[in-house]
Amino acid sequence: MHITETGLSASTEALAFARNERRSCLSDREWRFRLRGYGYDIRQTANGRVLTQVTNGRELGMIDG
Repeated sequence: MHITETGLSASTEALAFARNERRSCLSDREWRFRLRGYGYDIRQTANGRVLTQVTNGRELGMIDG
């Protein structure tokens, strides 16, 4: 697992991780594929894109802002 002990919440760390992964990818498709490998997904909502956990669908936060 990529979570570290920095004192941040797991959701905050997951969002930071997802944003960092995006910088390493050439396309949104590659980014989503890589995130799914870590157990995350990006879902489009009426308010924007949301990072979620694949296992239980829990929303972790807005990825665009």
